[in-house]
Amino acid sequence: MPVTPRSLATDPVSPTGQPPSLLALMFSRRIAISAMRVSAVVGTVLNLINNGPQLWQHHSVNVWQALLNYVVPFCVSAYSAARNERSRRSSP
Repeated sequence: MPVTPRSLATDPVSPTGQPPSLLALMFSRRIAISAMRVSAVVGTVLNLINNGPQLWQHHSVNVWQALLNYVVPFCVSAYSAARNERSRRSSP
């Protein structure tokens, strides 16, 4: 069975008919899942770079720093995808 692109009708739409906000687009299913995939790969690489010595020597790791290594790539990826989607929708 061929894979078809997801319909734009399932993307967020504001009740007033205005284009969705950047935040709504960032957390739309398609963009959020893609950003999570990017975050998983980039965050893991960043954790290995930033916390590698502590991990290899079995020392404790700063949990907040480790979490930020995943959150920041998610935000960057989702934001850039939302901006791209918004500009794509507004262009003729």
